[in-house]
Amino acid sequence: MAQTTIGNSPQALKLIDNTAFFGDTFAANNQGNVFADKFTFSIGAGMNQNLDAIVSSISRDRSTGLDISGMALFGATDNLISRGVSQHSGAADVWTLRSDNLAAGDYYILVRGTMVGNAGASFGGAVALAPVPEPETYGMMLGGLGILGFLARRRKKQSQ
Repeated sequence: MAQTTIGNSPQALKLIDNTAFFGDTFAANNQGNVFADKFTFSIGAGMNQNLDAIVSSISRDRSTGLDISGMALFGATDNLISRGVSQHSGAADVWTLRSDNLAAGDYYILVRGTMVGNAGASFGGAVALAPVPEPETYGMMLGGLGILGFLARRRKKQSQ
């Protein structure tokens, strides 16, 4: 049986408050076929962002459904930024992905895998972006802690 690439790709993620759900569903009778789904998103100008994502699939056992074999983050010019890590494989596949300090621009998450059974199957995931604090924020925090320490020391001296 010849291997065919299946899937609904690319799909644009609709980020709501810097989070989104994503996934795909595959019809029955696709055993041995592969998928490589791209989920695109953009980071607007302003603060750089940290990214955390998870994807999973579940089936009755490892011989049905699908097998997720990879997850990665790419830039708009297909440059690899970071690779996902398999957390669990078998009847349930779980992959996580992290990337720090992403600048404004276009990106996509790529999820790859193979259909291992003839039943229909699907996978789903979530992505969250969080702003990277500016260096000035850390400076102000350290300055504030220094002032609090100075005031506490001063009060201690006055009470003696």
